[in-house]
Amino acid sequence: MNKNPETEIKFSDKFTEEDLKIRADFPLLNKYDMAYLDNAATSQKPECVLNEEKKFYEEYNANPLRGLYNLSEMATEKYESARVTVQKFINAASEREIIFTRNASESLNLLAYSLGDLLLNEGDEIAISIMEHHSNMLPWQHAAKRKGAVLKYIECDMQGNVTEEELESVITEKTKIVAFTQISNVFGRLNDMKRLAEICHRKGAVLVADGAQSVPHIPVDVRALDVDFLAFSGHKMFAPMGIGVLYGKEEYLEKMPPFLTGGEMIDSVTREGAVYAELPHKFEAGTVNAAGAAGLAEAIRYIEKIGFDKIEERENKLTAYALWEMGKISHVKVIGSEDPDEHHGIITFTVEGVHPHDVAYILSADNIAVRAGHHCAQPLMKHLGVMSTTRASFAFYNTMEEVDRFIESLKDLRRKMGYAE
Repeated sequence: MNKNPETEIKFSDKFTEEDLKIRADFPLLNKYDMAYLDNAATSQKPECVLNEEKKFYEEYNANPLRGLYNLSEMATEKYESARVTVQKFINAASEREIIFTRNASESLNLLAYSLGDLLLNEGDEIAISIMEHHSNMLPWQHAAKRKGAVLKYIECDMQGNVTEEELESVITEKTKIVAFTQISNVFGRLNDMKRLAEICHRKGAVLVADGAQSVPHIPVDVRALDVDFLAFSGHKMFAPMGIGVLYGKEEYLEKMPPFLTGGEMIDSVTREGAVYAELPHKFEAGTVNAAGAAGLAEAIRYIEKIGFDKIEERENKLTAYALWEMGKISHVKVIGSEDPDEHHGIITFTVEGVHPHDVAYILSADNIAVRAGHHCAQPLMKHLGVMSTTRASFAFYNTMEEVDRFIESLKDLRRKMGYAE
């Protein structure tokens, strides 16, 4: 990056005391002297979310949807109101289009099985991008083998950009399903899902969007984007682990067979078969994670209280500052674009002569938490010509001081490994 005095002045401004009060909402951040920069893997949880999950077990704990007594009805109301909160958050047309799962991985596996059964025949094509997380790759590999379909990959350049020509050539009239990440967990790049949906629908394909890295950080309106399905996890957006969401257009969900069978997802059962429950319960077999759903709803309310304008502003400022300072370290190479606006809080990088696991270990010794490895994106790593990388990822509760700690440790890293510099 070229040195710009105005940029230097902007970066030198620290967050205000009012901004820093946000950190007080997160108990773990105040318990440890640690710069937590692994937010793309999982986020920390605000106290209000922890309290809401605890409150469910203290005040509403009964099996939802089953009991005819007051406590069970209260649990049902809490669970279903969480569904409505999610529906409004992503602007789905109906709460019937919101399926609760364990995480984005389960949502995508559900689709690969149920949507695959609905749409795929031998010789049909599935298209996915080379930058997909394994959670949006392995299920489609299995679906292709199971149905005799052909899995095709949409290639990107070294900055994560996919050209219009590539999309038009890979997505054909034989393509039935396209699965694509909205924000890459390696590049941090935001893909144009609305334009991709236009191409898919023109060619008769449905679009499955992986929103695991987007929903926590930017407004996502499923109707404006016109995606057919969206999967995301609660634990990356300040909610408990073990709760996820699958959004799907009702016209498809009605026709899809259930993924899991058992209790609660049926209307009636005979010796010969079953009549399945109406949406969304057809896809929610067994006892549900009602406390997790309540925690997810509270996390959404917390996000809305902070506001995406502030979330994006803070995360973009942190990312830009970190990229600027990393650009001054000659032995550090950032994966992807030099433009901070194309990273959305994710900076993946390598350090010359130092294995990413050693990078993470040394940073950990300085109480800085980052991620090292292939980031569940091994085909992308191979495409980029690296075996593994290190990733720092920011949330709005991180601070400039934490970026400074990260940069200072990074500057000294090669010396600790025995290099002369």
